[in-house]
Amino acid sequence: MRIQHTRASVRVPATSANLGPGFDALGLAVDLCDDLELEATTGGVEITARGEGAGSVPTGEEHLVVRALRRGLDEAGAPQVGVRLHCTNRIPHGRGMGSSAAATVAGLLLARALVGEPEALDDRTVLQLACEFEGHPDNAAPALMGGVVLSWMRGGHARAVALTVAEDVLRPLVLLPRATLSTHVARSLLPETVPYGDAVHNASRTALLTHALSTGDSDLLLEATEDRLHQEHRAPGMSQSVELMRVLRQEGVPAVISGAGPAVLVLAGDRARVAGLVRRIVDDPSAWRLAQVPLRRHPSRAVVG
Repeated sequence: MRIQHTRASVRVPATSANLGPGFDALGLAVDLCDDLELEATTGGVEITARGEGAGSVPTGEEHLVVRALRRGLDEAGAPQVGVRLHCTNRIPHGRGMGSSAAATVAGLLLARALVGEPEALDDRTVLQLACEFEGHPDNAAPALMGGVVLSWMRGGHARAVALTVAEDVLRPLVLLPRATLSTHVARSLLPETVPYGDAVHNASRTALLTHALSTGDSDLLLEATEDRLHQEHRAPGMSQSVELMRVLRQEGVPAVISGAGPAVLVLAGDRARVAGLVRRIVDDPSAWRLAQVPLRRHPSRAVVG
């Protein structure tokens, strides 16, 4: 298969996984996006970046977008190319907002655009390849598909379905701390086994959450986002985030840890009220940034030219 296009661009969203009880299964995309512009050249790698991670992300073959691009071209049976890549990064790094999944999906979609034959890298293949990098599909699936997504693994193969979400039931806010936490460290804090009762609890709450989202019953969101599997176990690595989440929930706000943290996601809430609670709860409110991040409902697609 040959390269049909030499220029392409793509916009990919931040994502938040778990949503409380749906550990490694539920995720949503929000309208906080990275923009990437690619030119295929005759050789070499040239990367410029501005925004989040500029000055600290790799600028050669080890850059995640480039690695994913190359994996996609290999999968399609297309030749490798030189890379001139410009990244405008808005997704925070190391805070549980899916920046690595976004970069992986971006690289794979750019490969699809260069090849010019979508069937060579269809969405199922892109999701599967993204899981090679991510290990699980809970961030990659919403980064690719948009909206709220349920994902799972079956026999080593990634699967995902978009969930129906009623209008206005989700009004996401994200609380971004200055501190960061690696996904590896966050996962190392989790136990190998969990009590049977906790597993049953999370299964019921995950089902309740999908019901609340589909019917638009926002009154159920607080109860539906209760978790016993992962958030409290991660408290030693992000104590202020977990404490903030606890107090917000005590005040009736459906707050959860975003992905592996340490960002806190509020599924629906009044911005002014949440801001006031944060000022009351945390010692240094300036260490947190509150952002309104609307649900991004449409899928990610690269554009040629």
